[in-house]
Amino acid sequence: MKTIIIITGVVAFLAVAFFVLQAFSSNSSNNIESRSYTVIDTIDEVEIRAYEPANFSYVTLPASSYKEVSSQGFRILAGYIFGGNDQNAKIAMTSPVAMNMTDSVTMKFMVPNDLSMETLPKPKNSSIRFIHEGETKMAVVRFDGWANDDRIELHRKRLVATLDSNGISHSEEFSFFGYNPPYEVLNRRNEVAVEI
Repeated sequence: MKTIIIITGVVAFLAVAFFVLQAFSSNSSNNIESRSYTVIDTIDEVEIRAYEPANFSYVTLPASSYKEVSSQGFRILAGYIFGGNDQNAKIAMTSPVAMNMTDSVTMKFMVPNDLSMETLPKPKNSSIRFIHEGETKMAVVRFDGWANDDRIELHRKRLVATLDSNGISHSEEFSFFGYNPPYEVLNRRNEVAVEI
């Protein structure tokens, strides 16, 4: 009987700790700077958004799948913002992490608005580059849970079907947007986007 009470207590403690961690993680994610956009139309579950200009750090890797690139690309860019630069400076994390998915995959972190291209520290990793993107109009479909290549492809097809059925032309370069850190289990937000 005593053993059952101890096990029940441990399970209850772990459950409470899990939900406290998830609540803290969700609150932290909500406070991360994101690229600003305005929703200008909604068609079924697809949002048409106008994105404001932004600067990005990025790395391009010779692979074509989310699975092959997500961890490697993230490690390279995270190394830069966590001090892997000529000033050993910490740079704030932003959201979402973007992946342009073609024959190669380009992973991008938005540069915080308080930094300019002129004031950015130089990366120690020579594979990291920087780019300015002007105003962009994109169609975006959202999905929950964990992302993988199959789910990204499923929602890419959903997005294409909606755009095609409404006569909206688009580029053929699709992006995946991930908003949550890997340890955040609940309320995950993922998006597939394409410029229109």
